[in-house]
Amino acid sequence: MNKVKITVLKTTLDKELAAEYGINGLGKCPMLKEGQVFYADYSKPSGFCDEAWKAIYQYVFALAHGSGKTLFYYRDWIKKPGVAICACNDGLRPVIFKLEATDIKSEIDYTPVT
Repeated sequence: MNKVKITVLKTTLDKELAAEYGINGLGKCPMLKEGQVFYADYSKPSGFCDEAWKAIYQYVFALAHGSGKTLFYYRDWIKKPGVAICACNDGLRPVIFKLEATDIKSEIDYTPVT
């Protein structure tokens, strides 16, 4: 298993939906910033949003386990092998991520309980 590079590409705010459903003064995601980089494999990186992780972990898992050599799905999504563009599940202020397969080997960073 290899690590996957997660880059925050964009933080957004749907102003129309936020005006109708959001609290006054709602802005873009306060947890993540454009340009931030994280590395992950089997577990959520430190400092990464729990909700965003739930939305993207299956793509991270697939890339970490070798799907980076091919295109996702039926070659009708991303044109570059080893890359996925995903978003968190916040409908008012989604964050867009670029996931990239790497050659960085994962290592267990804890002692398994037996």
